[in-house]
Amino acid sequence: MYGECHAHIIMDGRNYRAAVSLHKDHVQDSVIHNAFQAYQKAGISFIRDGGDALGVSARAREIAPSYGIDYRTPIFAIHKNGYYGGIVGHGFDTITEYAALVSRVSREHGDFIKIMASGILDFDEFGKVSTPLREPTLIREMVSIAHQEGFAVMVHVNTPQQICWALEAGCDSIEHGYYMDDSCRQLFLETGAVWVPTLATCGNLRGCGRFQEDAVGRITDCHMENVRLALEKGIHLAAGSDAGAYLVLHGKGLYDEISLLKEACHGRPDLLEKLDQTLTESQQIIERKFHR
Repeated sequence: MYGECHAHIIMDGRNYRAAVSLHKDHVQDSVIHNAFQAYQKAGISFIRDGGDALGVSARAREIAPSYGIDYRTPIFAIHKNGYYGGIVGHGFDTITEYAALVSRVSREHGDFIKIMASGILDFDEFGKVSTPLREPTLIREMVSIAHQEGFAVMVHVNTPQQICWALEAGCDSIEHGYYMDDSCRQLFLETGAVWVPTLATCGNLRGCGRFQEDAVGRITDCHMENVRLALEKGIHLAAGSDAGAYLVLHGKGLYDEISLLKEACHGRPDLLEKLDQTLTESQQIIERKFHR
């Protein structure tokens, strides 16, 4: 079984606010145990978390070995103040403050750095993404500082321009990466970065009734087409479901993700073979690089 290359142990796949509120006074170990039991039952022994602001993923790393799980975490994500990211980490105003947060991740023995370079999708409107970071120089500086400190860099990002900027900066993996274009694909090939498309965050919304169905369907179809094109071109793809996001459950989310990735192959045996190969190779890259 592949590993879960993008998860959020602080979330529960049902109600974000309720899940986070459980930890507002102190981390609830029982929540972590329940999630790990689900992963153990599903046969998943590798998890790369996206971090949080309350210390839940840091505590999860301490518990994970008792379940035979290799658990990697950035401790918390880092975002520019005024932009998306407060739900999973801490913000900064100046590059000096950013560097201090990187140092904090090091002191707290984080495995890698997670940077937020855009917001999230609007599932009611195709093409709309919240708070894209329109500062390529800043993105480049953020990645460079993290690399200088010996960290691999995961970038949460959507929209073609921001994806290109993150790749040009030398990031090690792109998370989500919705709405990418040919320029993005070319940069993936040139840099060798890994793409974690998290199809389940949108695909699992189909038919749920919470969002505009036509928008959800169009976003999912667009992302599946980009997965198909990535496979045809030989881009590194890794399986990460964004487990903990709405309707993406711990343990089950990874199976949903793999099913959706296969759906994106349109039944083509050649692409299904490429998919299996790249998921295996990309996870090996992540296991090797996202560890400190």
